[in-house]
Parts: sequence; structure tokens; C-alpha cells
Amino acid sequence: MKRCEWVKLDEPLYVEYHDKEWGVPVFDDQHLFEMLCLEGAQAGLSWWTILQKREGYRDAFDQFNASKIVTYTEDKLAALKEDKRIVRNKLKIASVVTNAQAFIKIQQQHGSFSNYIWSFVDHQPIDNKWPTIAEVPATTELSDHMSKQLKKDGFKFVGSTICYSFMQAVGMVNDHIVDCGCRQIQ
Repeated sequence: MKRCEWVKLDEPLYVEYHDKEWGVPVFDDQHLFEMLCLEGAQAGLSWWTILQKREGYRDAFDQFNASKIVTYTEDKLAALKEDKRIVRNKLKIASVVTNAQAFIKIQQQHGSFSNYIWSFVDHQPIDNKWPTIAEVPATTELSDHMSKQLKKDGFKFVGSTICYSFMQAVGMVNDHIVDCGCRQIQ
């Protein structure tokens, strides 16, 4: 099967992520929160780096349970800064707590984070039809808008590039190239 050119075909974890996750619409609040935090952790790094550490992140951050994360103490944050299973960047670690606070506030205001985040695309995935990966943008006007709003709502590590990558990851946009076999599966 032909796949998008960015997939490391010799890495089963990457192939599975591409084939079964990337571009598949996600509506579960906790999974959306996890992906937003992981995309933020990716800033300045590769997705491959974060994907390899995802299970470590899940363990370290209580399966991305925002209600638990907002209760983290300074001792817990200090321990996270020493945890080799994650990227040990103090600002990125602190952003998960900040984002958990913003996430809970959004849930209270909008009924769910899913309702809020999917409203950026009118609750329908955008189906792009790019012939090659070279044509896929890193940002769009929509990701610019999402980034500004997320920042206004208290989120950190949510620049436009991160937002667009998040949108791709959770299926808000389908950027599988036109001849990728996963276009038809999803």
C-alpha cells in the first residue's frame, strides 16, 4: 500500500500511527487533550521523537487526566523534570498543567472540549486533496485563528504550526496525499 511520504516505513510504530490514527476524526475529550499536549511537546522536535515517548508521557501525566494534572504539586513537577521518558523541558512540562486548567474551563463553558475544538471546522473534517506531501501547508488561516483563540483561552505551546499539526493528527483535516491508501480506509 502506498503511504504518505513522511512515514518511516521501517518503523512499525510510525506505520501504525499513520495507518490507524493520523487523520482519523477524534471526538473524545481526553484523547484530544493528550494530542494537544503531545503536539506542544513536539515544538522544535520531530513527531517521531514524541511518538516514541508517548507511552512515557501517558504514564508521567496520569493518562492525560486533566483533573489530576491540575493538582500537580511542585514536587511532582520537579519529578517530571527528571523523568527520562518525556522531553524534560520545564516550560513544556508546566504548559501541560496550564493547558489542563484551560481545558477544564473550556469543558465547563462549552459542554466539552470536543464541541469547542471542532467548532473551528464547523464540526466537519476538511478533506484536502494534496498530490504530494510538499504541497501540504505547515499553517493555514484556520490554524492561525485557532492558535490565537487557544492562546486567548489560556493555552500554551499552541502556535499555528502546532495547531495545524494537531488538526491533522485528530482528523480535523485529512491531509493524506491523494494516492495514500489510508484515504479510502478512513
